[in-house]
Amino acid sequence: MAKGQRLMMERSGYMAPEYAIDGLFSVKSDVFSFGILLLEIICGKKNRGSFHPEYSINLVGHAWKSWKEGRTLELIDTLLKDSCILSELERCLHISFLCLQQHHEDRPNMSFVVMMLHSEGSLQEPKEPGFYVGKKSPSSSKNQSSSTNEITITLLDGR
Repeated sequence: MAKGQRLMMERSGYMAPEYAIDGLFSVKSDVFSFGILLLEIICGKKNRGSFHPEYSINLVGHAWKSWKEGRTLELIDTLLKDSCILSELERCLHISFLCLQQHHEDRPNMSFVVMMLHSEGSLQEPKEPGFYVGKKSPSSSKNQSSSTNEITITLLDGR
């Protein structure tokens, strides 16, 4: 992954991958943003910064890794653990991952998200979420150089 693309993904916060990288917006771009908000509420943390000393991962990556390893209890905010039903919180976490799918066609639409939140039916297995960044390689930060070639043209017109 290019350094600039990684930086964009780390700074994008709530933006869907298709919008942050390609400037494309779909009806499911807001679903991605909702998934981030839901994840932040469940974890009690913002989707900013790094959550692991060896891995360059944001909250989404940290939560995904923990969820795949069966460590969901570690993710849930302690205030919620004490005041909510754990199975409902785990379901919300699962739904957040369905909203955070890399490709917009894999995400549910918002009406289906609402239905999943109100029902107790089974949920499909999510794929790896968008903006999941894996392990840092030792050479990636040292030997990689980058340059950005940009040009800005400003035309001034009188009134």
